Amino acid sequence: MKIALFPGSFDPFTKGHADIVQRALPLFDKIIIAFGTNSTKERFIALPEMINCLEKIYKNEPKVEISSYSGLTVDFCKKKGIQFILRGLRNYTDFEYERTIAHLNQSMDKSLETVFLTTTPENSSVTSTIVREIIRFGGDASNFVPKVIDEYLKKR
Repeated sequence: MKIALFPGSFDPFTKGHADIVQRALPLFDKIIIAFGTNSTKERFIALPEMINCLEKIYKNEPKVEISSYSGLTVDFCKKKGIQFILRGLRNYTDFEYERTIAHLNQSMDKSLETVFLTTTPENSSVTSTIVREIIRFGGDASNFVPKVIDEYLKKR
């Protein structure tokens, strides 16, 4: 069974993230979208709420599982029997950063492969950071987040 981990803080989960998952579904038997704990970031949207939103988004997709973890990504992969890490790339800067992380992960676990998918042109400038700023200043983020998340944000 080919299992991929799509790790991130997803704060919030954007249409770009959703697009990567959708396009990766044919490649893997299972994709685990997992919220990793980032010790340098304070969450904008509480983790239980984001997990709840993603469970709603993927409720009819049996190949997608939602999870969270703390600690090293490679340790979570070993624990869950994950062979692949799925990452999206928007630009060259993303590539340089993600390549470094992929090399470090593989040096800790030789059996772990990172698979990169490039974003679609319409999602190449969408970042969680920019979406958070739009929301903080009262803007409409509906073009950048899945409908379930947009509805959650409007209720806040």
